Amino acid sequence: MARINLPALALGAVLLTGCASLEDPLKTPQQAQPATYAGTTADTANAASTNWRTYFNDPLLAQLIDTALARNLDLQVALQRVEMARAGARAARGAQLPTVGLNTTGAMRRFGLYTMDGAGNIVTEIQPGKLVPLDLPDLHIALQATWEVDIWGRLRNQRKAALSRMLASREGAHLVMTNVVADVAVAYYELVALDKELAIFGETVVRQEEALNVIQRQKDAGRANELAVQQFQAQLLGTKALQKETEQRIVATENFINLLLGRFPQPVPRQAASLTGPLPADPAVGLPAQLLRNRPDIRAAELEVMAARFDLKAARAAFLPNLNITAGYGYQAFDPSLLFASPASLAYHAVGGLFTPLLNRNALKARFREASAQQLATVLTYQQRIITGHVEVMNELSNLGKLREAGDLRRQRNDVLQASVDVSRELYRNAKAGYLEVLLAQQNALAANLELVDVQKRQRFAVVDLYKALGGGWTNLRQ
Repeated sequence: MARINLPALALGAVLLTGCASLEDPLKTPQQAQPATYAGTTADTANAASTNWRTYFNDPLLAQLIDTALARNLDLQVALQRVEMARAGARAARGAQLPTVGLNTTGAMRRFGLYTMDGAGNIVTEIQPGKLVPLDLPDLHIALQATWEVDIWGRLRNQRKAALSRMLASREGAHLVMTNVVADVAVAYYELVALDKELAIFGETVVRQEEALNVIQRQKDAGRANELAVQQFQAQLLGTKALQKETEQRIVATENFINLLLGRFPQPVPRQAASLTGPLPADPAVGLPAQLLRNRPDIRAAELEVMAARFDLKAARAAFLPNLNITAGYGYQAFDPSLLFASPASLAYHAVGGLFTPLLNRNALKARFREASAQQLATVLTYQQRIITGHVEVMNELSNLGKLREAGDLRRQRNDVLQASVDVSRELYRNAKAGYLEVLLAQQNALAANLELVDVQKRQRFAVVDLYKALGGGWTNLRQ
């Protein structure tokens, strides 16, 4: 009857019990993506694949974006993070390979005479006719190698996790690129809108000065009183104050654009037609499934899920036996003149060790639970990014459509109120309307003009935000 090796059985039972408790607890419901966006047809054409130069169609804006992509400091930092992650991936790959180095040591040893080494040395010849000296020099030069044999794939999974995070950091840089394109475009349209508002204030000041001169002459002729003059003067002063505030906002917006471009303050070229021209045609939004490929934040979240999965596998493998091999080959002698006397001075060793954690495995269990929770968190984040992307596209589609309609209504209202200013003045000259009606008509006309500029600006913002929500702007940035 064969004998049963009880220690081996106990060791196997401990390993199997420990590994059986390391199940992957990831059980999250997967929500099915809608086939299309509500109110759209199933069309794979997608504006995200459109080059931003074609999408925005403004040569001055394109020039600013080109400069920003070359010099934006946030983007440069993101690119350096990619290099850092790439170095981490290379380090994880190197951990799978043997480590070899040249080891050179020199020592002086003296063993106590009442020890095994000391008692043996005093009667032992180190050379013919020469006993081992009490003070024994020891010179050693050798190649040393260490290698952890990746039996269970722990190092391999760590390398895959590092590679996934490197790719995720690259997607993070793509996201910064997309944001740079969108931020420069939004700031550019803001600047053009401020120019338009400043021009409106200038024209309004001229008309209000003319109205103030008329009411002043009527006061001199006894047809108006001082109160009317003061009301018109106060209105003029208020418009001039808004004019100065707008000038300051232009300076601040120009400086913000220069900051995005990574340069010191300087004038920013722009053209007014960018705001008043026709809107781009309705962008093709494609299918929701295309967000998984087009949006850098979703792609990065997916890669983080992969990295967390590899981390969990590596944490599970840490419970299993770990095989390490060390070896050395070189020369060793007590006398420098004999150091390279081959083969007498040759020295080498090779040791293999198998270490299995049995007791006090709480640290390993804690790391496994941490990796498990991290994996679940990354999956939930990934799902949240997908839902967020879908919602953002839907919001911007609705926003762009409603702003088109609002723009038409604002334009009609502005035309009516601009005409009412001339009517109120004519009625006032013919004593058929009071000066308050003239003031009210001017105020309403100014407000309507500014509201029209604001809706035109927000229309451009919506065009930019929809392009960004679809994941456009980074796949062809260098074209």
